[in-house]
Amino acid sequence: MQELIAANYYFFRIFVAVKKVKKYYYNTDTHKFEKLVVSLRIKIFRVLGFVSASFVTALIIVSIAFRFLDSPREKQMSGDVNNLREQYEQLQNQVNNLNESIGELEDRDNNIYRTIFEAAPLPDSIRYGKKYSNVDPHQFEYLSAEDMLDQVKLNLKSLHNRIHVQRRSFDTLEQMVKMKETMLKSIPAIQPISDKTLSHLASGFGYRIDPIYKTLKMHTGLDFAAPLGTPIYATGNGVVSEASFDPGGYGNHVVIDHGYGYETLYGHMIRIKTRVGQHVKRGEVIGWVGSTGKSTGPHCHYEVIKNGDKIDPIHFFFNDLSPTDYERIVRIAASGNQSFD
Repeated sequence: MQELIAANYYFFRIFVAVKKVKKYYYNTDTHKFEKLVVSLRIKIFRVLGFVSASFVTALIIVSIAFRFLDSPREKQMSGDVNNLREQYEQLQNQVNNLNESIGELEDRDNNIYRTIFEAAPLPDSIRYGKKYSNVDPHQFEYLSAEDMLDQVKLNLKSLHNRIHVQRRSFDTLEQMVKMKETMLKSIPAIQPISDKTLSHLASGFGYRIDPIYKTLKMHTGLDFAAPLGTPIYATGNGVVSEASFDPGGYGNHVVIDHGYGYETLYGHMIRIKTRVGQHVKRGEVIGWVGSTGKSTGPHCHYEVIKNGDKIDPIHFFFNDLSPTDYERIVRIAASGNQSFD
């Protein structure tokens, strides 16, 4: 409207300037130049016509200007919108980067960490909270600022939920690590006597000739021949569940409950060092080699029991044998020789 008033004022100044110029005409009757006198009625019509034409012209010019040219306020608003859109796209890029980072952690959590600890992967419904999809910034090109901010808030809420779930998952995995560490320390993993040269293994697991009855009989453990008084070590962490004398069988023997379904038995000791209920650690001396009970010579009879079943102990020496030594001791244990008990 200010532009319209200014245009009218400009044309009115031109009209006043033109009006001050005196006009003359040549009178053919008197053969003289005489001053042109215009009647008031014609003057009024001319003024009204000029003002009307000026107003219409100014209105057309202003309409064209508003159609193709932005006002200062519109320019400012357009700049603010563009700035807001750029900030939104930058924020959305950060959200997408966070999505990728969290996605990698979730993938490692499901496919590596939880696989190692034999735990079920977390479903996406728990991680995301609600159904979620990656956001394309171009689909919000014509949304209002409030709608765009609401969408960002929704994305951030989903990210917050995923981070919270992932943090809880890592807490669970930390507990699993501690439990796994305890389990690995408890499972039998070394030989019951020091045998770096693999020269003490005398008889393996399986059917062997009984040294007394000379018949084929199931031998439920390994016999390690060694001099009297050789230390016998606990092969894993656990609690002594039995430490007693069996005259017709194992003689002085110790049974250790390692938990997780594992037990180990050490027989024919000359003397027992531990007592029932005592906590022992892997490598701790629990007694000494002897020949008590049903035995034909000094040795340590060693058994591994899993969930009540006696299994071959040869597969539980992975902590103190190299692959080459393991293959060698397996061949020694497989030989069909006579047992010591």
